[in-house]
Amino acid sequence: MKAMILAAGRGERMRPLTDRCPKPLLAVGGKPLIVRHIERLAAAGITDIVINHAHLGHMLEAALGDGGAFGARIRWSPEPPGALETAGGIRQAMQYLGGEPFLTINGDVFCDIDFAALAAIATRLTPQHGDLAHLLLVDNPDHHPGGDFILQNGRVRDQEISDDEVVTDPSQDARARTGGAGQASESLQNGRMRDQEKPRLTFSGIAAYHPALFAHLEAGRPARLAPQLRAAMHIDRVSGAHHRGCWLDIGTPERLARLDAELTQNRGETPSRP
Repeated sequence: MKAMILAAGRGERMRPLTDRCPKPLLAVGGKPLIVRHIERLAAAGITDIVINHAHLGHMLEAALGDGGAFGARIRWSPEPPGALETAGGIRQAMQYLGGEPFLTINGDVFCDIDFAALAAIATRLTPQHGDLAHLLLVDNPDHHPGGDFILQNGRVRDQEISDDEVVTDPSQDARARTGGAGQASESLQNGRMRDQEKPRLTFSGIAAYHPALFAHLEAGRPARLAPQLRAAMHIDRVSGAHHRGCWLDIGTPERLARLDAELTQNRGETPSRP
């Protein structure tokens, strides 16, 4: 099992700190966020790690090297200035990720995710009529109260639908991913919403994917992740779970300082609150 840490973002909201340091290298409790990810992945037996970068990427490579100091093997996937968006970055790194399911984690989150358990779920992803993605969702943080997706009986939806409205014909896969994706979204909007919608949850930025989800994308071109996920959701090929443990999006200097203070006070232990 391989994992990819997404570290190519500019970190605009974290400026001026990110003017001189890539966001994943910012430290909390005396240790960079990305080092915490690498150590947790290695502890779970996931030692083959791919990291993409764009802004100040040379600093990431200089700090982490080949990963040997952390019991891991790191392969670097550099991107052009401005980066390639999430899906584009994953597609660009496919030469290192290979043809089997893999994990991804945003480089700017703090969490206590069980990577071994997620890896076990990843092995069940398949391009033949099975799931293409498994997402971990979390309670909506204060800065993102509207959430992203609905978790309905272990399936991730863009909006709540009844079982008989789920598209299960795998022949619609290619159409949903290309020109038909807009039609698919439109058909969902035409009367498919239930009267009482389940509350949305926030995508944690942590997931397992099958490479087939990104195979139609052109390498080296920017591509957003959300359209790929929504196309797969429309044909009921995205599962998910609600992570109720610790998860924090370290997106601003204020949140970084708050977490750093908590970890320092707790001597590096994970904060008890989610």
